[in-house]
Amino acid sequence: MTKTQLLVLMTPVILFSLTVHEYSHGRMALLLGDNTAQRLGRLSFNPIRHLDITGVLFFYFVGFGWAKPVPVDWRNFQNPQRDMMYVAIAGPLSNIALAVFCSFFIRLISPEFSYLFVILAYGIWINVALAVFNMLPIYPLDGSSVLKGMVPESVAERLTSVDKFGAILILGVFLLDQFANTGILGTILLYPINYSVLFLSQETFPMIIEVLKASFAR
Repeated sequence: MTKTQLLVLMTPVILFSLTVHEYSHGRMALLLGDNTAQRLGRLSFNPIRHLDITGVLFFYFVGFGWAKPVPVDWRNFQNPQRDMMYVAIAGPLSNIALAVFCSFFIRLISPEFSYLFVILAYGIWINVALAVFNMLPIYPLDGSSVLKGMVPESVAERLTSVDKFGAILILGVFLLDQFANTGILGTILLYPINYSVLFLSQETFPMIIEVLKASFAR
C-alpha cells in the first residue's frame, strides 16, 4: 500500500474523530443547559461545520491536531466552573471511547495491510492522540478547563488570567521542536500516546507502528 493510499484512508478517520470530539462538547453543554452550539449549527455530525484546516494538516505532518472549537456560553450553566469541566472532558472521553471501539475490532481481523486494518489502526492512534493532546492543561486545550474545574475558584481565576499566553506557548514549543529539535512535544505527548496505543492494541501494536511509519515516512 502506497503512502498516498494510506493518507487517503487517514482523512476520513481524522474528520470523523474530530467531529465526534466537537459534537461531544456541544452535546454535553446542551445537557447542562447551554444551547449555543445547537443554535449555531455546531451540534452536528457534518465534519465541514467543525473543520479547521490547520488542525487537520497538523495530523499529516505532526501526528496530532484539532478542530474548530465548539462555542460554549458558561453563563448558561448552574455551576460554571464545574460544568465547563464536564463540557471540556466530554471531547477527550469520546475519543477514548472510539479508540477502545477500534482496538476491539482490530484484533478480530488479519494483521495485514488491509484497508480495514489500516483504518482501525488510524482510529486507535488518532483518537488517542486527540485525547492526550487535548488534555494538556494549557488554554485553549480541554485540559485547561478540566484543571480549573478541579481546583478552588480563586486558583481557577489565577489560571484564567494567564490563558492569553497559552496559544503562544503551544506555538512556541512546536516551533522549537521543528527548528531546534528540542523534542519537547515528543517527550510530553509521544510516550503517553504510544503506551496507551500499546495497552489498547496489544499484539497488533507492531503492525500499527508499521502503518504509521509508512504514513509519515519522508
